[in-house]
Amino acid sequence: MVESWSFLDTVESNFRPLVVIELAKGTKEETIEWLTKRIVDKKANGGEYSMILQYFYFKVRFEMKLFFAARVVLLCCTISYNLPFYLDDNHNFLTMAECQYIIKHELENLRAKNEKMIPGYPQAKLYPGKSIVRRLLTSGILVQIFPLHDREELKKLSHSWYGRVKVGYQPLDDIRCYFGETIALYFGFLEYFTFALIPMAVIGIPYYVFAWEDYDKYVMFATFNLLWSTVILEVWKRICAVLTYRWGTLLMKRQFEEPRPGFHGVLGINPVTGREEPVYSSVKRQLRIYLVSLPFVCLCLYFSLYVMMIYFDLEQWALDYHKENESNFSSLMLYVPSIIYAVVIEIMNRIYRYAAEFLTSWENHRLESSYQNHLILKVLVFNFLNCFASLFYIAFVLFDMKLLRQSLATLLITSQILNQFAESLLPYWLQKRYNRRMKKSMCSKKTDMDLSLAEQVNMEKEMGTYLVCCSTAKELKLSWAVV
Repeated sequence: MVESWSFLDTVESNFRPLVVIELAKGTKEETIEWLTKRIVDKKANGGEYSMILQYFYFKVRFEMKLFFAARVVLLCCTISYNLPFYLDDNHNFLTMAECQYIIKHELENLRAKNEKMIPGYPQAKLYPGKSIVRRLLTSGILVQIFPLHDREELKKLSHSWYGRVKVGYQPLDDIRCYFGETIALYFGFLEYFTFALIPMAVIGIPYYVFAWEDYDKYVMFATFNLLWSTVILEVWKRICAVLTYRWGTLLMKRQFEEPRPGFHGVLGINPVTGREEPVYSSVKRQLRIYLVSLPFVCLCLYFSLYVMMIYFDLEQWALDYHKENESNFSSLMLYVPSIIYAVVIEIMNRIYRYAAEFLTSWENHRLESSYQNHLILKVLVFNFLNCFASLFYIAFVLFDMKLLRQSLATLLITSQILNQFAESLLPYWLQKRYNRRMKKSMCSKKTDMDLSLAEQVNMEKEMGTYLVCCSTAKELKLSWAVV
């Protein structure tokens, strides 16, 4: 294998890679050839070449470019389509997100036919219906599959979105074309929720400034809060329906969903579509859910309540210390238990999320929507109890409004600071650090060829995956609960 960037000599000027398949260093030649053949082979032979979609009437063709890099082997995929009817602009018939989703869909649904193992790796066993991509990942042969950014399109989007200071709506249609419907809906809800918080903030400011002790006024505020949350939820349902209708995703038939890549089982026939796909007993899945997952979640909830009681013991200790000393230091110590508890909550939430992802994957759900629903249910139940059980205990058992204000403010502010650091500042610093190191490595290479594509691939392969489905939904619902 030639470990250099000499592949750039063979890249045509019009070649626009959309998806990169990153293989581990030292991947055997026969494995690369077999994987490439499976991808570009005819559909009848178990490949993904010449796929005709009956609803859109266009042909998908994969152009594979084999890149030999210094650290990894990269297979870059692009997509072209020939339409049997006339359009003003064929090249813009599919958005970038749709093109990348088609490639991702076909790669993830590449399943073994008669192979018993991955060529070159006898320990990586295969059976009919097994996802090839998943087996490559679990065997350490495949590092990751990720889409490449279009720098020109991203620059235009950033300019119209956040590149200039303005007061206005976000370009949701442009976001949808570049990132897809899921990301666009997420930012659409953020925009809507931000504007919906304005009346709540206007009414809530006097309650915070004047610190009324008349609890009847808080009852009025709580009543308005209930009405407000109901109204904005119903209005958002209408806005969401308008957006999904405009984007063509309003009615997504569940029975026509493809099996998720992680779904495994004996190869059988789907009674609805008549196509071959893995089959797994629903009884086994239910047994795994109710005999393993449910007891584990209950055990985690019990542990969360146990940690909460330790927090109240620390609060009592801090209060006794303040009564004995009555100093500025003792006043600051009153906030220490809440800060420690907020940090512990974030740590427990993150550890539990990994456990929930493992359990949900082990349950072997057939559809991606079912997998996401079970995962979100596990995570939200634990996070809600973990974050708000102490507040309910203070409000309805201890009846301590002063401690409730202090705990709510401390928990909210501390969690927001930790989330901003972990999700924004730390990834930004790590990415900048890697980019500087990568640019120095590229500049040190004595070559006259254009390394812009190689530099882009190496930079973007270190970027993290933006999981909007679970973590962001959790944060939005928890923020809503705080309000």
